[in-house]
Amino acid sequence: MSPAEFSALLLLFAAATFTPGPNTTLATALAANRGLRGALHFVCAVPAGWVVLLLLCGVGLGALVVAVPPLRWGILSVGVLYMLWLAVRLVRSGTLAEVDDRRLDVTFAEGVWLQFLNVKVWFLVLAVVAGWIAGRPDWPVRLGWALVLMVVFGFSSNFTYAVVGSLLRQWLTRGRRLLWFNRVMALALVITALWMAQSALRPGAAPAVHAPVAGRLS
Repeated sequence: MSPAEFSALLLLFAAATFTPGPNTTLATALAANRGLRGALHFVCAVPAGWVVLLLLCGVGLGALVVAVPPLRWGILSVGVLYMLWLAVRLVRSGTLAEVDDRRLDVTFAEGVWLQFLNVKVWFLVLAVVAGWIAGRPDWPVRLGWALVLMVVFGFSSNFTYAVVGSLLRQWLTRGRRLLWFNRVMALALVITALWMAQSALRPGAAPAVHAPVAGRLS
């Protein structure tokens, strides 16, 4: 991979991971309500889900999703509904105990699963596979670098947002601040869900995907 290609890949990851989205919104909300430690399981689940998704797309899942519209629309529909469901769970939470016990209990497994419903993550993974990995003679090295960057950027971006949320924790305990903060986070999830739907509906939104890596090498 040339320095120019690697630099472009770094810019893609930075732009895709540090801009607000479902993961960063949830990381912020979890840390604000449950503290930084209470959000770490989700922060770690994000890169774990990205790694699994990248490996699956590298061997052909991405091409299958792009080629089969019902499957693509199914992922989109479930993802949008899940975002809205999380927003409903969050919008009515006004105390730390209420959130801890019932409202905002996103497990590690749910955090990993959420990556498969996140259109923003699909766009990132498909772009990486199509533009930097598929059909290249040095694809194992490229895949290895992509996996490393997935972990580094996936963790660091969500950890950064979680730190911000945890710093707001004490301030949010006064009055009804937490309730309104959670409502703002819920609104962000709703807007993200609408963005996911609008992005998928836009012509040419899905990046082109080459043949699976293994198939191109056989």
